[in-house]
Amino acid sequence: MQAPATATGGVPRVFAVIRALSAVQAEGGRVTQLARAVGLTQGTTHRLLQSLVAEGMAEQDERTKLYRLSMDFFALAAKAGNPGDLRSLCRPVLLRLCASLGDSIFLLVRSGFDAVCLDRSEGPFPIRSFTGDIGGRVALGVGQGALAILAFLPEAEREEVIRFNLSRVREYGVFDEVYLRTEIERVRQLGYAGRNTGLLEGMAGVAVPICDREGRAVAALSVGTIADRLNTDRMPTVVELLKREAAAIGPKINPFDATLRRPAQSLASSPAEQQFLPGADRSAGVGASD
Repeated sequence: MQAPATATGGVPRVFAVIRALSAVQAEGGRVTQLARAVGLTQGTTHRLLQSLVAEGMAEQDERTKLYRLSMDFFALAAKAGNPGDLRSLCRPVLLRLCASLGDSIFLLVRSGFDAVCLDRSEGPFPIRSFTGDIGGRVALGVGQGALAILAFLPEAEREEVIRFNLSRVREYGVFDEVYLRTEIERVRQLGYAGRNTGLLEGMAGVAVPICDREGRAVAALSVGTIADRLNTDRMPTVVELLKREAAAIGPKINPFDATLRRPAQSLASSPAEQQFLPGADRSAGVGASD
C-alpha cells in the first residue's frame, strides 16, 4: 500500500488531520491511527489535534480517548453553506433538457414521506402531473419522480416509507404492496422509473434519481410528455440524457443545503410561488407524467 503523502506547513497539516478525522467520524480515531493516516509523527499529530480541540473544531472522548470532529465544526460548515442551493444548481439543467428534448422537465426533491416539485421547465406540449406545479407534493411512490426517489433510498428508510405510504398509494386504485415493491425493484435494476401507470390516458413520464455523495437519493429529474413521444425507440435517449445530468449534479450537492430539509419553506421566499405551496388549490394538476 502506498504510504500517505506527508503534509508540509502548518495549514496543510491541520487540514490533513481534519480529513483523517472525517474518515473515522463514526467510530473515532486514536492518535496513532491518525498519525499513520496523515504521515506525521505521533507528537506532531497530537499537537495538531489539541489545537483543533482548543478551537472547538474537534473533541476527545474522556473515556476512550478517541478523537472526532465536533458539532461546532459541522455547525460552521452548515453556516457557510453553499451559495448555490439545489434549485439554483439544477435550473440550467432543466432549461437545457427542456430545450434538447422538447418536453416538460421536473425537479422533485424528497420531503419526509413526500416528493415536492421544486422546479419545472415547461415544454410545448400541454401535460398534467401528480404534483401540479412548483410547490405541489405527492406521496413517495406515486409518479415516476417520486418512485425514482423512493427506490434509491437506503433500505431501512425505504421500508419505513413503504409502510407509511401504502394506504396513501392505494387510493389511486391500481397500487397494492406487491405492485409497489415490484416497481421499486424494477426501478433499482434499470436505474430509472419509466412505466406508464395508465392513471392519465395519453400521458407518460420517465425519471432518474439524483443521489448525493453517499449514494442516497435526495431528488429526481423527470420528463413529462404525451405518451406518443416516449415510445420504445426514444426512451433510451431520454434516459441517457437524464442519467448524465443527474450524475453531474450529485457530487455538487451541498449536504447542508436547507432546501433538502425544508423544500416548501425554500419556495416560500418567492411570492409568485406562494399559490403552489401545500394547501393551495391544485385540483387541475393530477396526472401521470412526473
